[in-house]
Parts: sequence; structure tokens; C-alpha cells
Amino acid sequence: MKKSIIYFFLLLGLSTTYPVFSDTEVDDTDTTDETETTELESGNGWENVSIAELGKSGKKVHMVLVEHKRYTDKTVYSNAISRICQGEDEFCRVRFWSQARYIPERAKLTPDQRKQLRADYLFNKAAGIKELRWSCTVDPNTVNCMP
Repeated sequence: MKKSIIYFFLLLGLSTTYPVFSDTEVDDTDTTDETETTELESGNGWENVSIAELGKSGKKVHMVLVEHKRYTDKTVYSNAISRICQGEDEFCRVRFWSQARYIPERAKLTPDQRKQLRADYLFNKAAGIKELRWSCTVDPNTVNCMP
């Protein structure tokens, strides 16, 4: 009985193929675009949570979460803009929130999302626009204060 069990496991072991011993490698990865993930930018006090497309224009809006305890620190916004828009010669838009629950999945904002927006940066070379607007909670004294 013991010999038959040993032979059984020996035969089972020999009949199983192992990629380690084969001449060709087994590729288990799926090459579809749906499985590829791109790591979004992040930095000290901020994280690029998502990117939404503006209609069908191909232009992107970056949705950034700022640490709530640092949302009045303008250097956090400046660092995020510099890093995200690096290499963007024609268009770059970055929107900032300090609470993740208000960050939209689409470029269009609801009234609550707009109310909680801390800053909105827009660079559009074709239109000649380069502006950074602040929420009144971040900078109530600026001319570009968003109500």
C-alpha cells in the first residue's frame, strides 16, 4: 500500500509541468488597458486623487486633496501646481479640496462641491489665461476670492 501511494505521488509530480523547467516563460499578465493603472502625483500635504476630462476636448482637470490641517498653507498649492503642470505647455487645470468626500468624479461640479473648493488653477495658453483663484476661506483678502 505504501509503495502505491509513493508511486502515485511520484507520477503526479512528474506529470505536472513547472514553468521553472520549461524553455519558455509563462506570461500571466493581462495586457488590456483596463488593468493598467497609473500612479497619480502626490507631495507634501497634497494628493492628486483623480483626473477628469473636460467634455470630449481631451483636456484634463486634476482633482487634488489637500490635508485639511494645511488648507490655508499656499505653498502646498504652489508645490502641487508646479509638479502636476510640469511639462504642460498648452493647458493645465488643477482644483483643490480639503475634504475627500467633495471631490467629484467628473469635471462638472455640484453646488456643494463648488462651495467646498479651496482653490482653482487654470492655465490655457490658447486663451491667454493663467490664474489661481482662492476660496474666501483660504484667502479672504484676494481679488480672486471665490465666494
